[in-house]
Order: sequence, then structure tokens, then C-alpha cells
Amino acid sequence: MGINSSIEWTHHTFNPWWGCVKVSQACKHCYAEAWARRTGHDVWGSGNRRFFGERHWSEPLRWDAQASKAGTRSRVFCASMADVFEDRSDLDPWRERLWALIDETSNLDWLLLTKRPENISQMAPWDRSWPANVWVGTTVENQKEAQTRLPHLSDCAAIVRFLSCEPLLGALDLSNWIDSIEWIIAGGESGPKARPGDPRWFRDLRDMAIDSRIPFHFKQWGAWAPRTLDSSSHQTWVSSSGEVLLRQGKKAAGRLLDGQTWDQFPSP
Repeated sequence: MGINSSIEWTHHTFNPWWGCVKVSQACKHCYAEAWARRTGHDVWGSGNRRFFGERHWSEPLRWDAQASKAGTRSRVFCASMADVFEDRSDLDPWRERLWALIDETSNLDWLLLTKRPENISQMAPWDRSWPANVWVGTTVENQKEAQTRLPHLSDCAAIVRFLSCEPLLGALDLSNWIDSIEWIIAGGESGPKARPGDPRWFRDLRDMAIDSRIPFHFKQWGAWAPRTLDSSSHQTWVSSSGEVLLRQGKKAAGRLLDGQTWDQFPSP
């Protein structure tokens, strides 16, 4: 599992375990929780976590060997079905195994995305000298979470610190932390209960990234996108700026922002 990921900004995904606890508005319609339940695993909340065996843990070693042979680097999103920095002591042995695996796979860039950046300094083993192949990011869906999470991310000494503004649920002002950000990913929410995102939020975030020379990646509109189709058979939503969005599904909505695909990546 995880090879050739469909997530636009990574090559592979790797999960040291499955399961998490919801901590903010971005978690409300968690796709990972829905996927886990669809596959028969009750791992959300304070209960059990799902763990994996040797075959699963050997996959990144194979990816690393392939990247080395090809003379390239591959990005690994860790963890799409969990949070590496969830505060549970029973996860400590699995975290230790993950740190060792990262050290063994120097041809892979590991993207550790968390909603708990306040735990990074206590749980990550590298203190002020981080490996060159570890990128650390946090989810920032609105200004409240930006103010809570970004001071902790800014204090991290990872070579790349990035933001996942997905699902973006409000306008963002990142000016207080912009000098400590190396990459911005943004996207709207998908799924049957998706909340619409004001196009102005995405445009302002893109323009802020351009002005600060930060790579910007627009992942998707999600379920809602600016009107390009006949709205007679679609549910509509009007943004604060008066722009009409249609509920048209992730595939139809696409990922063009003002006619352009934004696929920028950092070059550490």
C-alpha cells in the first residue's frame, strides 16, 4: 500500500499505524476516519490503533533502493491515516521504528504532517540538527489554528517547514510566520458533507506565497468550485465577494486556480 500515491504532492504514502483523535475543525469530515470504517477498522478516538508487520515496514526500503538506482528522490507522505505526533505512550515504540527507517532511507524525503506541532520538540529525536530528508508540516485551516500551531512549527529546525491549508475554512494572514515557511499547500474539502471555500481565500494565499517567493501547490477545489457549468442542476453557494460556487464533485471541479495549475515544490 502507499506506492504511487494519488495525492498530487507526494509519490508514496506510508503509515506507521492507523488511527487518530479529532482535534479541530479540519478533522470534522475526516477522510481517513471514513476510509478506516469502510474497511472495517474502528481506530478513531481514544481506543485501538491498527499496526502492521514486516512486509509493510519493508516497503520504504524498496522505494529508497529504486530512487537510488534511478538517481532521483521520492517524497513520502507520513502519515495519511494517522498523526505521527499523537500524544500516546503506546505509540512510542512505533515512532522509534519510524525514526530508524527514516535514517535508513536517505533517498526519500519524508513529509511529516501533523495537527499537533506542539509535540514535535518532545517526540522527534533530532533536536536542532534534523536530517536533510525530513520535512515537517502542520495543518492550518483557519486563522485560529495558524496562531496556535505556527509558533511551534516555526521553532522546528527541519530543512523544510510546510503548511497544508486543506480544507481551507477561512482567510489566512501568515505574515507573522512567513519567514519560517518553505512551502504552502492549499485545497478545498471533498466528500458528501464538504464545506465550500471562498475563492478569495485561495487567491490571497497564492498571492502571499508569490510575494514571499514561497512555492505554492493548489491541490484541489474539492466538492465546490467557481461556476463554469450550467448551475440549474447544481447546488450553489455564494461567497462573501459574490462569486458563485457550484457543488460539482472533486473530479469535475478540478484544480485550476484562475486557469493555471499550481504544482510548485521546494528545492531544499
